[in-house]
Amino acid sequence: MTTVRQTTPKNLVPSDAKLEITQVKSTIGAPPNHRETVRSLGLKRIGHTVVRDADAVTVGMLNTVKHLVQVEEAK
Repeated sequence: MTTVRQTTPKNLVPSDAKLEITQVKSTIGAPPNHRETVRSLGLKRIGHTVVRDADAVTVGMLNTVKHLVQVEEAK
């Protein structure tokens, strides 16, 4: 059984939506600013999910670490 993982869009834009952000890759070996960005999003480990507003600050952080996280619109 294969799992299809939805990737983060290339460039997110700020909106009024809520985003579910899940860490899918480890920060081991990542540059220090990427590690700090993942922590400041509130993520602590692989598989951890947080819900954040899609404001300019959050979208900027997600565009920095898009290869480490999966983003979906919260329902």
